[in-house]
Amino acid sequence: MELFFYAQVLLHCLGGGAGFLFDQQSESANRATHFLAVAAGAAGVVFSLAILLTGKPWIFELQGSLPVGPLRFVIDPFSAFFVLTISFLSFAASLFAVGYTREYQRKKNIALLGFFYHIFILAMLAVVTVQNAFYFLFFWELMSLASYFLVVFEHEKPEARSAGTLYLIMTHIGTAFIAAAFLLLYVHSGSFSFDAFRFAAATLSPAVKNAVFLAALIGFGTKAGVIPLHIWLPQAHPQAPSHVSALMSGVMIKTAIYAFLRFLFGFLGEPFAWWGHVVLALAILSTLLGILYALMENDLKRLLAFSSIENIGIILLGIGMALVFRVFHQPFNGGFALMAALFHVINHAAFKGLLFLGTGSVLHSAHTRQIENLGGLIRKMPWTAVCFLTGAMAISALPPLNGFVSEWLTFMALLLGFHGAGAGMPFFSPVLASLLGLAGALAATCFIKVFGISFLGKPRSEHAVQAREVSGSMKLGMGILAVSCLGLSLAAPQALKILAKIAGTLAGTDIPVETVTQRIFLISPLNSSLFSPLAVALVLLALLAVIMALPRIIFGKKLVRTGPSWDCGMPALSSRMQYTATGFSKPLRRIFSFLYQPTRRVELEDEGHEMLRTAQRFEARITHPVDEWVYRPLAALVSELSQKAKRIQTGHIQLYLSYIFITLILLLLFLGGHSS
Repeated sequence: MELFFYAQVLLHCLGGGAGFLFDQQSESANRATHFLAVAAGAAGVVFSLAILLTGKPWIFELQGSLPVGPLRFVIDPFSAFFVLTISFLSFAASLFAVGYTREYQRKKNIALLGFFYHIFILAMLAVVTVQNAFYFLFFWELMSLASYFLVVFEHEKPEARSAGTLYLIMTHIGTAFIAAAFLLLYVHSGSFSFDAFRFAAATLSPAVKNAVFLAALIGFGTKAGVIPLHIWLPQAHPQAPSHVSALMSGVMIKTAIYAFLRFLFGFLGEPFAWWGHVVLALAILSTLLGILYALMENDLKRLLAFSSIENIGIILLGIGMALVFRVFHQPFNGGFALMAALFHVINHAAFKGLLFLGTGSVLHSAHTRQIENLGGLIRKMPWTAVCFLTGAMAISALPPLNGFVSEWLTFMALLLGFHGAGAGMPFFSPVLASLLGLAGALAATCFIKVFGISFLGKPRSEHAVQAREVSGSMKLGMGILAVSCLGLSLAAPQALKILAKIAGTLAGTDIPVETVTQRIFLISPLNSSLFSPLAVALVLLALLAVIMALPRIIFGKKLVRTGPSWDCGMPALSSRMQYTATGFSKPLRRIFSFLYQPTRRVELEDEGHEMLRTAQRFEARITHPVDEWVYRPLAALVSELSQKAKRIQTGHIQLYLSYIFITLILLLLFLGGHSS
């Protein structure tokens, strides 16, 4: 099956350059680069599924002259799971891109877009398979740079340049911490090989282990968008082309989850108790704040970006519980928590990718991302509406879709802490489970707002009036992900059998799959809950059939009657009479005012008497505490220090030579002191 791996790599390499063989702004360049990406994604899906089903790892090693060791790729089931996630989403997103990027033809360099797109996917695949720290950092940096150029692809927009700059700064801060973690491991293992890190794990002192954990948490937490390291994510994801946003949000931030798990369960040995508590604290903070700020957003892509922060928090809840269980030597419970986290990784990739592609369809057709300027799209874009609704239901954790299954598993993993996890977890785990339930309710509210305001009612602008359904390739890309949201749920018992082996390897135990799955049923480890996605789907399908058939049986041909809408005596309904997105979310803005700290400004114009008012303007804003209290003061401090540092740059070469001379003297004194 390694032939499919070679095919995937070769197709991505060819796809990166194929666009340059044609007019770089033409349809041919578009088709060449994105159809090769589709083929590469399909090859990756076949290869990774073969590894997962057989359980046999595949190894490729390339000897070189660099002193850091050979370039070695190992695709074990854990890596294959992430290869599958990346390949599947890139397959659907690339198919979508064939139609989506037609908007750029004769305007932008599509060949250049395709080049960075293929480099981006290749780098992600390398990150989750390479087994050497030096090469990992190389591919990690390549992934970051390629995604930066995709974020600033529409560089003529100031907001794209600003978001790209912030992303570049934050990702390199994160990379610095990751490099520090690897260097600490290198000092104690004498090698950059991941195998050497594993062998040296037992010899690490507590201080070194804690330092490596914190560096890895900050470094990978920055890329994953964990609060308070998230500020780049809501800025960068909306600026990239929509199919790229789907990959960044659906799989790029998951590469950080992959690497963090490698550190926790491979390089650091036995964890300390406080590690799990820190991860759980950051997880629930990201889960709640992510969805709360998504609720206030009226920009579709920014809203989805904040929602990604929430879902990263849900994944980290499972990882945090796995660490807690490992400390208290409960490998089965820890393995179950890891299964929940890993299942949410692929589920989030499916429904978040679908939502970003749906948003891309809306942007492509209506030319706006503002929810307040949409409305009535279900009549104009029925396929997009159905696919978007599927993604919205999945991300809201509604059965029988995949989001419900992985959140149900996470909920069960949290409740396991009530039984003997120690260190206060019998109290905190039910609290965390309750907060996860609250986040699920808020997510449902958020996406009711998104779908209701965007797709239902009357068009709110000329953009919405002129909207039309998108092309076949775009519909197919969304349709594949929509079907996968149902398919991953119905196949959950079979998927968990594969994930049990991966989680068992990480947790250091064999997880008896029959304890949590029985053919079509999922069972909680405490035998307190039983759930069958297939049974729920069949019941809902039967209820839907009855609801549709019963009125026709009772009323017959009189079922449909056309007449004017009741409008309280008004001559006609207009879009101005509808709920706005801001109005819909106002009750929650008032309830959580201690967090949002909203401000508003009202301007009134009249003709000398308030009864003769001619105009009224209302503006409301909310506060992002992390931005206001942490990053803005920090940015102001850096700016102030930079202004002071500019004084040493006078433009006189004599002064620069004196700097060099003084530096050399200090170095000689330092080296002389050490040699003596």
